[in-house]
Amino acid sequence: MRYAVPDVPAGRWQESELEVEKSRFITWICHAPDTTAFAAMLAEARRTHPNASHHCSAFIAGPPGEQTAIGFSDDGEPGGTAGRPMFQVLEGAGLGQVGCVVTRYFGGTKLGTGGLARAYSRAVAEGLEALPRRAVVERTPLRLRVDFAGEAEARAWLAEQDVPVEQADYGADGVDLTVGWPSDAPDDLSALEARLRGRLARLDDRPHHDERRP
Repeated sequence: MRYAVPDVPAGRWQESELEVEKSRFITWICHAPDTTAFAAMLAEARRTHPNASHHCSAFIAGPPGEQTAIGFSDDGEPGGTAGRPMFQVLEGAGLGQVGCVVTRYFGGTKLGTGGLARAYSRAVAEGLEALPRRAVVERTPLRLRVDFAGEAEARAWLAEQDVPVEQADYGADGVDLTVGWPSDAPDDLSALEARLRGRLARLDDRPHHDERRP
């Protein structure tokens, strides 16, 4: 599976601000590969803005469509007017591993439930507009064995396919390479087998995938 995540360094966040009826909405968005990263940003938002009226939040600490490591909070706003609309914007953007906090300073004018939902949604949407992104490729380990003479050729072919070598174990008769194969791509090694003239063995239990087979 390939999807976009915030291209924001660990411990940092993308910040933007929106004003609606004199209320300030400050949006923080971070890369949240786990709930700990999101919680750290939320704690920092509370520390930085201790006098704010609310710190509403939403996160998806996994790929798009994640069902477990997700959450949202209205933080005292009327139920369903902040956290859920924020989450829906994140979800609709197709992003994964993303956390968001919208800090509100009340400006003296009540926005009503509909107005609040629109304001929080807009705050997140505008924050996402300027958010740098990068692609993430989910990978599964695939173990291969080659002889010493074929290692350089195997590594070169894997690099051409953008498949990283995650581990190399050297033995008496060759090298065992553990590679990160894209989980959404067929693990067809026929081209590498041809290049190595058969001096390649798979060490995992998965059957060889051949798209020519029915």
